[in-house]
Amino acid sequence: MSDFVSGMRASGNGLLLRISIIAAIGGLLFGFDTGIISGALLFVKKDLHANSLAQEWIVSVLLLGAILGAILSGYLADKLSRKWTKVISGCVYVIGALGCAFAVSIPLLIAFRFILGLSVGTASFVAPLYIAEVSPPRVRGGLVSFNQLLITLGILLAYLVNFAFANVPGGWRWMLGIGAIPGAALAIGMLTVPHTPRWLMEQGREDEARDVLVKLRGSDPEADIDKEIHGIQEAQQKESSTTLRDLLRPNIRPLLWIGLGLAVFQQFVGINTVIYYAPTILAKTGLTDNAAITQTVFVGVTNVVFTVVAVLLLDKVGRRMLLLIGTAGLTVAIVFLGVFFASPALQRGASYLALVALLVYIASFAVGLGPVFWLMISEIYPMGIRSKAMSVATVVNWAANFVVAGTFLTLISLISRQGTFFLFGGLGVLAFLFFAWKVPETKDKSLEQIQDELVGSRAGDSRHEEAGGDDGSADRSS
Repeated sequence: MSDFVSGMRASGNGLLLRISIIAAIGGLLFGFDTGIISGALLFVKKDLHANSLAQEWIVSVLLLGAILGAILSGYLADKLSRKWTKVISGCVYVIGALGCAFAVSIPLLIAFRFILGLSVGTASFVAPLYIAEVSPPRVRGGLVSFNQLLITLGILLAYLVNFAFANVPGGWRWMLGIGAIPGAALAIGMLTVPHTPRWLMEQGREDEARDVLVKLRGSDPEADIDKEIHGIQEAQQKESSTTLRDLLRPNIRPLLWIGLGLAVFQQFVGINTVIYYAPTILAKTGLTDNAAITQTVFVGVTNVVFTVVAVLLLDKVGRRMLLLIGTAGLTVAIVFLGVFFASPALQRGASYLALVALLVYIASFAVGLGPVFWLMISEIYPMGIRSKAMSVATVVNWAANFVVAGTFLTLISLISRQGTFFLFGGLGVLAFLFFAWKVPETKDKSLEQIQDELVGSRAGDSRHEEAGGDDGSADRSS
Protein backbone atom coordinates (compact mmCIF):
# COMPACT_ATOMS: atom_id res chain seq x y z
CA MET A 1 0.00 0.00 0.00
CA SER A 2 2.96 2.29 0.55
CA ASP A 3 3.72 2.32 -3.20
CA PHE A 4 0.98 4.83 -4.00
CA VAL A 5 1.80 7.06 -1.01
CA SER A 6 5.55 7.07 -1.72
CA GLY A 7 4.86 7.63 -5.41
CA MET A 8 2.73 10.67 -4.60
CA ARG A 9 5.41 12.05 -2.30
CA ALA A 10 7.99 11.71 -5.05
CA SER A 11 5.72 13.37 -7.60
CA GLY A 12 6.42 16.79 -6.19
CA ASN A 13 4.50 19.86 -5.19
CA GLY A 14 0.95 18.74 -4.47
CA LEU A 15 -0.52 20.24 -7.64
CA LEU A 16 -1.08 16.78 -9.11
CA LEU A 17 -3.04 15.67 -6.06
CA ARG A 18 -5.11 18.85 -5.94
CA ILE A 19 -6.17 18.84 -9.57
CA SER A 20 -6.95 15.11 -9.47
CA ILE A 21 -9.31 15.67 -6.51
CA ILE A 22 -10.98 18.63 -8.24
CA ALA A 23 -11.46 16.67 -11.47
CA ALA A 24 -12.85 13.74 -9.49
CA ILE A 25 -15.66 15.94 -8.13
CA GLY A 26 -17.37 14.87 -11.35
CA GLY A 27 -17.48 11.39 -9.79
CA LEU A 28 -18.96 12.87 -6.61
CA LEU A 29 -21.84 14.30 -8.66
CA PHE A 30 -22.45 10.86 -10.15
CA GLY A 31 -22.39 9.20 -6.72
CA PHE A 32 -24.47 11.84 -4.96
CA ASP A 33 -27.24 11.69 -7.51
CA THR A 34 -27.19 7.90 -7.51
CA GLY A 35 -27.46 7.71 -3.74
CA ILE A 36 -29.79 10.64 -3.06
CA ILE A 37 -32.66 9.30 -5.14
CA SER A 38 -32.64 6.04 -3.15
CA GLY A 39 -33.80 7.84 -0.02
CA ALA A 40 -35.81 10.62 -1.64
CA LEU A 41 -37.84 8.04 -3.58
CA LEU A 42 -39.43 6.74 -0.37
CA PHE A 43 -40.97 10.19 0.20
CA VAL A 44 -41.46 11.36 -3.41
CA LYS A 45 -43.76 8.40 -4.08
CA LYS A 46 -45.99 9.55 -1.20
CA ASP A 47 -45.95 13.32 -1.85
CA LEU A 48 -46.30 13.13 -5.65
CA HIS A 49 -48.26 9.83 -5.66
CA ALA A 50 -45.72 7.99 -7.82
CA ASN A 51 -46.57 4.41 -8.73
CA SER A 52 -43.93 1.76 -9.57
CA LEU A 53 -43.69 2.86 -13.22
CA ALA A 54 -43.26 6.52 -12.23
CA GLN A 55 -40.60 5.54 -9.68
CA GLU A 56 -38.67 3.61 -12.32
CA TRP A 57 -38.79 6.64 -14.62
CA ILE A 58 -37.71 9.05 -11.88
CA VAL A 59 -34.68 6.83 -11.26
CA SER A 60 -33.85 5.83 -14.80
CA VAL A 61 -34.50 9.02 -16.80
CA LEU A 62 -31.27 10.40 -15.37
CA LEU A 63 -29.55 7.54 -17.15
CA LEU A 64 -31.09 8.54 -20.49
CA GLY A 65 -29.66 12.02 -19.95
CA ALA A 66 -26.34 10.47 -19.00
CA ILE A 67 -26.28 8.49 -22.25
CA LEU A 68 -26.74 11.69 -24.26
CA GLY A 69 -24.19 13.48 -22.08
CA ALA A 70 -21.65 10.73 -22.66
CA ILE A 71 -22.27 10.88 -26.43
CA LEU A 72 -21.66 14.64 -26.46
CA SER A 73 -18.71 14.53 -24.07
CA GLY A 74 -16.29 12.85 -26.49
CA TYR A 75 -16.78 15.65 -29.00
CA LEU A 76 -16.75 18.39 -26.35
CA ALA A 77 -13.62 17.04 -24.65
CA ASP A 78 -11.71 17.22 -27.93
CA LYS A 79 -13.10 20.54 -29.17
CA LEU A 80 -13.52 22.59 -25.99
CA SER A 81 -10.93 20.73 -23.87
CA ARG A 82 -11.32 18.37 -20.95
CA LYS A 83 -11.21 21.35 -18.57
CA TRP A 84 -14.01 23.48 -20.08
CA THR A 85 -16.25 20.47 -20.64
CA LYS A 86 -16.16 19.82 -16.90
CA VAL A 87 -16.84 23.49 -16.07
CA ILE A 88 -19.99 23.35 -18.23
CA SER A 89 -20.96 20.03 -16.67
CA GLY A 90 -20.84 21.53 -13.17
CA CYS A 91 -23.06 24.46 -14.20
CA VAL A 92 -25.64 22.15 -15.78
CA TYR A 93 -25.70 20.06 -12.60
CA VAL A 94 -26.55 23.13 -10.49
CA ILE A 95 -29.52 23.89 -12.75
CA GLY A 96 -30.75 20.29 -12.62
CA ALA A 97 -30.42 19.94 -8.84
CA LEU A 98 -32.33 23.15 -8.11
CA GLY A 99 -35.00 22.23 -10.67
CA CYS A 100 -35.55 18.86 -8.97
CA ALA A 101 -35.83 20.54 -5.57
CA PHE A 102 -38.61 22.87 -6.75
CA ALA A 103 -40.47 20.35 -8.95
CA VAL A 104 -44.21 20.30 -8.24
CA SER A 105 -45.14 17.30 -10.39
CA ILE A 106 -43.72 14.00 -11.55
CA PRO A 107 -43.21 15.22 -15.18
CA LEU A 108 -41.22 18.25 -13.94
CA LEU A 109 -39.12 16.08 -11.65
CA ILE A 110 -38.43 13.68 -14.51
CA ALA A 111 -37.44 16.58 -16.81
CA PHE A 112 -34.91 18.01 -14.36
CA ARG A 113 -33.57 14.53 -13.59
CA PHE A 114 -32.86 14.26 -17.33
CA ILE A 115 -30.92 17.54 -17.17
CA LEU A 116 -28.94 16.18 -14.22
CA GLY A 117 -28.17 13.15 -16.36
CA LEU A 118 -26.60 15.31 -19.06
CA SER A 119 -24.15 16.61 -16.48
CA VAL A 120 -23.49 13.27 -14.81
CA GLY A 121 -22.86 11.49 -18.13
CA THR A 122 -20.38 14.14 -19.21
CA ALA A 123 -18.58 14.35 -15.87
CA SER A 124 -18.29 10.56 -15.49
CA PHE A 125 -16.51 10.36 -18.85
CA VAL A 126 -14.20 13.37 -18.66
CA ALA A 127 -13.01 12.90 -15.05
CA PRO A 128 -10.98 9.68 -15.59
CA LEU A 129 -9.80 10.95 -18.99
CA TYR A 130 -8.49 14.19 -17.49
CA ILE A 131 -6.78 12.49 -14.53
CA ALA A 132 -5.18 9.77 -16.71
CA GLU A 133 -3.70 12.40 -19.01
CA VAL A 134 -2.02 14.36 -16.21
CA SER A 135 -0.77 11.42 -14.11
CA PRO A 136 2.66 9.70 -14.15
CA PRO A 137 2.47 5.92 -14.71
CA ARG A 138 3.40 4.72 -11.23
CA VAL A 139 0.48 6.48 -9.50
CA ARG A 140 -1.98 6.71 -12.39
CA GLY A 141 -4.07 3.78 -11.14
CA GLY A 142 -4.58 5.33 -7.74
CA LEU A 143 -5.20 8.83 -9.06
CA VAL A 144 -7.71 7.80 -11.73
CA SER A 145 -9.47 5.78 -9.03
CA PHE A 146 -10.02 9.04 -7.15
CA ASN A 147 -12.96 9.31 -9.54
CA GLN A 148 -14.42 6.10 -8.14
CA LEU A 149 -13.52 7.16 -4.60
CA LEU A 150 -15.44 10.41 -5.05
CA ILE A 151 -18.35 8.43 -6.52
CA THR A 152 -18.48 6.42 -3.29
CA LEU A 153 -18.07 9.55 -1.16
CA GLY A 154 -20.93 11.10 -3.11
CA ILE A 155 -23.09 8.06 -2.39
CA LEU A 156 -22.19 8.18 1.31
CA LEU A 157 -22.84 11.93 1.43
CA ALA A 158 -26.21 11.31 -0.20
CA TYR A 159 -27.08 8.64 2.36
CA LEU A 160 -26.14 11.00 5.19
CA VAL A 161 -28.24 13.79 3.66
CA ASN A 162 -31.13 11.33 3.31
CA PHE A 163 -30.73 10.41 6.98
CA ALA A 164 -30.56 14.06 8.06
CA PHE A 165 -33.76 15.06 6.24
CA ALA A 166 -35.75 11.83 6.64
CA ASN A 167 -37.96 13.34 9.35
CA VAL A 168 -38.20 16.85 7.89
CA PRO A 169 -41.50 17.78 6.18
CA GLY A 170 -40.79 18.00 2.45
CA GLY A 171 -37.28 16.76 3.22
CA TRP A 172 -36.89 15.14 -0.18
CA ARG A 173 -36.67 18.61 -1.74
CA TRP A 174 -33.69 19.42 0.46
CA MET A 175 -32.17 16.03 -0.37
CA LEU A 176 -32.28 16.77 -4.10
CA GLY A 177 -31.47 20.51 -3.90
CA ILE A 178 -28.26 20.16 -1.87
CA GLY A 179 -26.69 18.61 -4.97
CA ALA A 180 -26.26 22.14 -6.33
CA ILE A 181 -23.35 22.63 -3.90
CA PRO A 182 -20.97 19.98 -5.33
CA GLY A 183 -22.05 21.01 -8.84
CA ALA A 184 -20.89 24.56 -8.16
CA ALA A 185 -17.70 23.23 -6.54
CA LEU A 186 -16.85 21.32 -9.74
CA ALA A 187 -17.47 24.31 -12.02
CA ILE A 188 -15.45 26.71 -9.86
CA GLY A 189 -12.69 24.23 -9.07
CA MET A 190 -12.06 23.35 -12.73
CA LEU A 191 -11.45 27.03 -13.47
CA THR A 192 -8.28 26.74 -11.35
CA VAL A 193 -6.68 23.71 -13.04
CA PRO A 194 -4.56 23.51 -16.23
CA HIS A 195 -5.41 21.84 -19.51
CA THR A 196 -3.99 18.35 -19.91
CA PRO A 197 -0.59 18.15 -21.68
CA ARG A 198 -1.97 15.68 -24.21
CA TRP A 199 -4.86 17.96 -25.19
CA LEU A 200 -2.48 20.93 -25.50
CA MET A 201 -0.21 18.86 -27.76
CA GLU A 202 -3.19 17.96 -29.94
CA GLN A 203 -3.80 21.71 -30.36
CA GLY A 204 -0.16 22.32 -31.34
CA ARG A 205 0.61 24.14 -28.07
CA GLU A 206 3.80 22.28 -27.17
CA ASP A 207 5.35 25.05 -25.05
CA GLU A 208 2.24 25.19 -22.85
CA ALA A 209 2.18 21.39 -22.59
CA ARG A 210 5.82 21.41 -21.48
CA ASP A 211 5.11 24.08 -18.86
CA VAL A 212 2.20 22.08 -17.48
CA LEU A 213 4.32 18.91 -17.28
CA VAL A 214 7.07 20.76 -15.43
CA LYS A 215 4.53 21.92 -12.84
CA LEU A 216 2.85 18.51 -12.59
CA ARG A 217 6.02 16.47 -12.21
CA GLY A 218 7.60 18.80 -9.65
CA SER A 219 10.76 17.29 -8.20
CA ASP A 220 9.90 13.71 -9.21
CA PRO A 221 13.31 12.02 -9.77
CA GLU A 222 11.81 9.64 -12.33
CA ALA A 223 10.29 12.42 -14.45
CA ASP A 224 11.72 12.97 -17.92
CA ILE A 225 9.79 15.83 -19.52
CA ASP A 226 11.51 15.56 -22.92
CA LYS A 227 10.81 11.83 -23.09
CA GLU A 228 7.17 12.35 -22.12
CA ILE A 229 6.71 15.06 -24.77
CA HIS A 230 8.37 12.83 -27.36
CA GLY A 231 6.12 9.90 -26.40
CA ILE A 232 3.01 12.06 -26.82
CA GLN A 233 4.26 13.25 -30.23
CA GLU A 234 4.87 9.69 -31.41
CA ALA A 235 1.43 8.61 -30.23
CA GLN A 236 -0.12 11.56 -32.07
CA GLN A 237 1.61 10.62 -35.31
CA LYS A 238 0.29 7.08 -35.07
CA GLU A 239 -3.26 8.19 -34.31
CA SER A 240 -3.76 11.40 -36.29
CA SER A 241 -7.17 12.28 -37.80
CA THR A 242 -9.12 9.28 -36.54
CA THR A 243 -12.88 8.76 -36.67
CA LEU A 244 -15.37 6.46 -34.95
CA ARG A 245 -14.91 4.00 -37.83
CA ASP A 246 -11.33 3.50 -36.68
CA LEU A 247 -12.64 1.79 -33.56
CA LEU A 248 -13.48 -1.16 -35.83
CA ARG A 249 -9.95 -1.52 -37.20
CA PRO A 250 -8.63 -5.07 -36.68
CA ASN A 251 -6.01 -4.01 -34.13
CA ILE A 252 -8.40 -1.75 -32.17
CA ARG A 253 -11.48 -3.96 -32.21
CA PRO A 254 -10.34 -6.32 -29.40
CA LEU A 255 -9.74 -3.32 -27.14
CA LEU A 256 -13.18 -1.99 -27.99
CA TRP A 257 -14.72 -5.30 -26.92
CA ILE A 258 -12.77 -5.22 -23.64
CA GLY A 259 -14.09 -1.73 -22.87
CA LEU A 260 -17.65 -2.66 -23.83
CA GLY A 261 -17.49 -5.88 -21.82
CA LEU A 262 -16.34 -3.99 -18.73
CA ALA A 263 -19.02 -1.36 -19.32
CA VAL A 264 -21.89 -3.84 -19.63
CA PHE A 265 -20.88 -6.21 -16.85
CA GLN A 266 -20.23 -3.37 -14.40
CA GLN A 267 -23.97 -2.70 -14.54
CA PHE A 268 -25.35 -6.18 -15.26
CA VAL A 269 -24.01 -7.55 -11.96
CA GLY A 270 -26.69 -5.34 -10.40
CA ILE A 271 -24.65 -2.66 -8.64
CA ASN A 272 -26.97 0.26 -9.20
CA THR A 273 -30.06 -1.67 -8.18
CA VAL A 274 -28.29 -2.05 -4.83
CA ILE A 275 -27.39 1.67 -4.73
CA TYR A 276 -30.71 3.03 -6.04
CA TYR A 277 -32.91 0.62 -4.12
CA ALA A 278 -30.84 -0.24 -1.02
CA PRO A 279 -33.40 1.30 1.39
CA THR A 280 -36.22 -0.42 -0.52
CA ILE A 281 -34.40 -3.79 -0.31
CA LEU A 282 -33.75 -3.38 3.42
CA ALA A 283 -37.33 -2.23 4.03
CA LYS A 284 -38.49 -5.55 2.58
CA THR A 285 -36.71 -7.34 5.46
CA GLY A 286 -39.22 -5.80 7.86
CA LEU A 287 -37.48 -2.53 8.73
CA THR A 288 -39.30 0.80 8.81
CA ASP A 289 -38.41 3.37 6.14
CA ASN A 290 -36.31 5.41 8.58
CA ALA A 291 -34.49 2.32 9.89
CA ALA A 292 -33.79 1.20 6.31
CA ILE A 293 -32.28 4.61 5.49
CA THR A 294 -30.16 4.40 8.66
CA GLN A 295 -28.77 0.97 7.73
CA THR A 296 -28.07 2.21 4.21
CA VAL A 297 -25.46 4.55 5.70
CA PHE A 298 -23.42 1.44 6.59
CA VAL A 299 -23.53 0.46 2.91
CA GLY A 300 -22.17 3.89 1.99
CA VAL A 301 -19.36 3.74 4.57
CA THR A 302 -18.31 0.28 3.35
CA ASN A 303 -18.25 1.55 -0.23
CA VAL A 304 -15.89 4.39 0.69
CA VAL A 305 -13.56 2.29 2.87
CA PHE A 306 -13.02 -0.41 0.28
CA THR A 307 -12.60 2.10 -2.52
CA VAL A 308 -9.74 3.61 -0.48
CA VAL A 309 -8.30 0.09 -0.29
CA ALA A 310 -8.53 -0.14 -4.08
CA VAL A 311 -6.78 3.23 -4.53
CA LEU A 312 -3.90 1.98 -2.38
CA LEU A 313 -3.66 -1.43 -4.07
CA LEU A 314 -4.27 -0.82 -7.77
CA ASP A 315 -0.70 0.28 -8.49
CA LYS A 316 0.77 -2.50 -6.33
CA VAL A 317 -1.39 -5.59 -6.86
CA GLY A 318 -2.57 -4.63 -10.35
CA ARG A 319 -5.88 -4.00 -12.06
CA ARG A 320 -6.56 -7.56 -13.25
CA MET A 321 -6.12 -9.31 -9.89
CA LEU A 322 -8.42 -6.91 -8.02
CA LEU A 323 -10.97 -7.14 -10.82
CA LEU A 324 -11.14 -10.94 -10.59
CA ILE A 325 -11.19 -11.08 -6.77
CA GLY A 326 -13.86 -8.38 -6.54
CA THR A 327 -16.09 -9.96 -9.20
CA ALA A 328 -15.94 -13.35 -7.49
CA GLY A 329 -16.85 -11.78 -4.13
CA LEU A 330 -19.82 -9.79 -5.38
CA THR A 331 -21.17 -12.80 -7.25
CA VAL A 332 -21.18 -14.92 -4.09
CA ALA A 333 -22.82 -12.09 -2.13
CA ILE A 334 -25.63 -11.42 -4.61
CA VAL A 335 -26.41 -15.15 -4.85
CA PHE A 336 -26.62 -15.30 -1.05
CA LEU A 337 -29.00 -12.32 -1.11
CA GLY A 338 -31.19 -14.41 -3.42
CA VAL A 339 -31.00 -17.33 -0.98
CA PHE A 340 -31.98 -14.99 1.87
CA PHE A 341 -35.13 -13.77 0.13
CA ALA A 342 -35.99 -17.33 -0.89
CA SER A 343 -35.91 -18.47 2.75
CA PRO A 344 -38.70 -17.25 5.07
CA ALA A 345 -36.79 -18.81 7.99
CA LEU A 346 -33.74 -16.62 7.36
CA GLN A 347 -35.92 -13.54 6.98
CA ARG A 348 -37.64 -14.23 10.30
CA GLY A 349 -34.65 -15.31 12.35
CA ALA A 350 -31.65 -13.58 10.79
CA SER A 351 -32.76 -10.43 8.97
CA TYR A 352 -29.32 -8.89 9.61
CA LEU A 353 -27.89 -11.27 6.99
CA ALA A 354 -29.42 -9.13 4.23
CA LEU A 355 -27.33 -6.19 5.40
CA VAL A 356 -24.24 -8.43 5.67
CA ALA A 357 -24.73 -9.64 2.09
CA LEU A 358 -25.15 -6.07 0.86
CA LEU A 359 -21.96 -5.00 2.65
CA VAL A 360 -19.92 -7.89 1.18
CA TYR A 361 -21.35 -7.14 -2.25
CA ILE A 362 -20.50 -3.43 -2.02
CA ALA A 363 -17.00 -4.11 -0.64
CA SER A 364 -16.24 -6.53 -3.47
CA PHE A 365 -17.49 -4.13 -6.13
CA ALA A 366 -15.54 -1.25 -4.58
CA VAL A 367 -12.17 -3.02 -4.75
CA GLY A 368 -12.66 -4.41 -8.24
CA LEU A 369 -15.16 -3.68 -10.96
CA GLY A 370 -16.07 -0.23 -9.62
CA PRO A 371 -12.71 1.51 -10.09
CA VAL A 372 -11.17 -0.85 -12.65
CA PHE A 373 -13.75 -0.13 -15.38
CA TRP A 374 -13.10 3.63 -15.34
CA LEU A 375 -9.35 3.12 -15.01
CA MET A 376 -9.01 0.57 -17.81
CA ILE A 377 -10.97 2.56 -20.38
CA SER A 378 -8.72 5.55 -19.69
CA GLU A 379 -5.60 3.42 -20.26
CA ILE A 380 -6.07 0.84 -23.00
CA TYR A 381 -7.01 3.02 -25.97
CA PRO A 382 -4.53 4.88 -28.23
CA MET A 383 -4.39 8.64 -27.71
CA GLY A 384 -5.95 9.70 -31.01
CA ILE A 385 -9.10 7.66 -30.40
CA ARG A 386 -9.06 7.58 -26.59
CA SER A 387 -11.80 10.14 -26.09
CA LYS A 388 -13.98 8.52 -28.79
CA ALA A 389 -13.48 5.01 -27.42
CA MET A 390 -14.08 6.14 -23.84
CA SER A 391 -17.20 7.96 -24.94
CA VAL A 392 -18.56 4.79 -26.58
CA ALA A 393 -17.75 2.70 -23.47
CA THR A 394 -19.35 5.30 -21.21
CA VAL A 395 -22.49 5.47 -23.37
CA VAL A 396 -22.82 1.68 -23.22
CA ASN A 397 -22.24 1.75 -19.45
CA TRP A 398 -25.04 4.27 -18.93
CA ALA A 399 -27.31 2.37 -21.33
CA ALA A 400 -26.73 -0.84 -19.36
CA ASN A 401 -27.38 1.12 -16.17
CA PHE A 402 -30.68 2.35 -17.65
CA VAL A 403 -31.74 -1.17 -18.60
CA VAL A 404 -31.00 -2.58 -15.14
CA ALA A 405 -32.36 0.30 -13.06
CA GLY A 406 -35.43 0.71 -15.29
CA THR A 407 -36.43 -2.94 -15.07
CA PHE A 408 -35.50 -3.89 -11.49
CA LEU A 409 -38.95 -3.44 -9.93
CA THR A 410 -40.57 -5.05 -12.98
CA LEU A 411 -38.20 -8.03 -12.76
CA ILE A 412 -39.07 -8.50 -9.11
CA SER A 413 -42.76 -8.63 -9.98
CA LEU A 414 -42.13 -11.13 -12.80
CA ILE A 415 -39.53 -13.53 -11.38
CA SER A 416 -39.52 -12.58 -7.66
CA ARG A 417 -36.90 -10.76 -5.63
CA GLN A 418 -34.77 -13.87 -5.17
CA GLY A 419 -35.04 -14.75 -8.85
CA THR A 420 -33.76 -11.30 -9.78
CA PHE A 421 -30.73 -11.66 -7.49
CA PHE A 422 -30.01 -15.15 -8.86
CA LEU A 423 -30.09 -13.62 -12.36
CA PHE A 424 -27.51 -11.04 -11.32
CA GLY A 425 -25.42 -13.85 -9.82
CA GLY A 426 -25.43 -15.73 -13.12
CA LEU A 427 -24.32 -12.61 -14.94
CA GLY A 428 -21.55 -12.23 -12.34
CA VAL A 429 -20.23 -15.67 -13.30
CA LEU A 430 -20.20 -14.66 -16.97
CA ALA A 431 -18.42 -11.43 -16.06
CA PHE A 432 -15.68 -13.30 -14.19
CA LEU A 433 -15.08 -15.61 -17.15
CA PHE A 434 -14.91 -12.69 -19.59
CA PHE A 435 -12.45 -10.74 -17.42
CA ALA A 436 -10.22 -13.79 -16.92
CA TRP A 437 -10.17 -14.37 -20.67
CA LYS A 438 -9.83 -10.86 -22.06
CA VAL A 439 -8.68 -8.14 -19.67
CA PRO A 440 -4.92 -7.30 -19.78
CA GLU A 441 -2.70 -5.89 -17.01
CA THR A 442 -1.62 -2.24 -17.43
CA LYS A 443 0.14 -1.59 -14.12
CA ASP A 444 3.41 0.43 -14.16
CA LYS A 445 3.18 1.35 -17.86
CA SER A 446 2.89 4.76 -19.52
CA LEU A 447 -0.12 5.38 -21.74
CA GLU A 448 2.22 5.34 -24.73
CA GLN A 449 3.74 1.99 -23.67
CA ILE A 450 0.26 0.53 -23.32
CA GLN A 451 -0.60 1.82 -26.78
CA ASP A 452 2.49 0.15 -28.26
CA GLU A 453 1.91 -3.18 -26.52
CA LEU A 454 -1.82 -3.51 -27.08
CA VAL A 455 -2.22 -1.86 -30.46
CA GLY A 456 1.17 -2.14 -32.16
CA SER A 457 3.38 0.27 -34.02
CA ARG A 458 1.03 0.60 -36.99
CA ALA A 459 -1.93 1.92 -34.97
CA GLY A 460 -2.32 5.01 -37.07
CA ASP A 461 -2.25 3.34 -40.46
CA SER A 462 -5.88 2.31 -40.74
CA ARG A 463 -5.73 1.72 -44.47
CA HIS A 464 -2.83 -0.68 -44.03
CA GLU A 465 -4.63 -2.54 -41.27
CA GLU A 466 -7.82 -2.82 -43.29
CA ALA A 467 -5.93 -4.07 -46.32
CA GLY A 468 -3.52 -6.38 -44.53
CA GLY A 469 -5.72 -7.67 -41.72
CA ASP A 470 -4.80 -8.18 -38.09
CA ASP A 471 -1.07 -8.55 -37.59
CA GLY A 472 -1.63 -10.33 -34.30
CA SER A 473 -0.75 -7.44 -32.05
CA ALA A 474 -4.35 -7.11 -31.00
CA ASP A 475 -4.31 -10.68 -29.79
CA ARG A 476 -1.87 -9.66 -27.10
CA SER A 477 -4.67 -7.61 -25.52
CA SER A 478 -6.25 -10.79 -24.35
